Amino acid sequence: MKLDNSRTIISFRIRLFAVTVLFLAYIIMSYAAKFFKLTLFGMSDTFWTIIFAAIWLIIAFIPMLLNYQYVSYSDEGDTIIFKYFTSGIVGGKKNSVEIDKMTFAGYKTEKKLFGMIRSITLYQNFKEGVAKYPPIFISALDKEQRSKIFRSLNLFTPEA
Repeated sequence: MKLDNSRTIISFRIRLFAVTVLFLAYIIMSYAAKFFKLTLFGMSDTFWTIIFAAIWLIIAFIPMLLNYQYVSYSDEGDTIIFKYFTSGIVGGKKNSVEIDKMTFAGYKTEKKLFGMIRSITLYQNFKEGVAKYPPIFISALDKEQRSKIFRSLNLFTPEA
């Protein structure tokens, strides 16, 4: 099985781009060109600029605050492969975890911030003991994608 959440990450990027263009257009028309004076509900253009800037900041930083990552998963062949990197304004370094199915020791999931931040930690058996990989944040995966990954990993998790 292969899956990734590229559509979700691309939609975040498009949304951020659109909001950035609208915010910059407002700034240019409101301040640089003095094209219009926004006095909606009796509030000044400074008030609305602060509101629009706050909205932009929220949309820009939600992926970073909730640890949204691009995640690609594959269990084809003899290995389980996770490829992931942080999305957001500043992208993170690309990471990959490749575990042989015969040495896969299981996984643990964790939820934080009322279930909005979700992660999965993978374990692998070695001669020296069990290795624990850094958490992979699966917050940007939808419920169906997460359940497919869990079902797939359960097939390879050894019986305790």
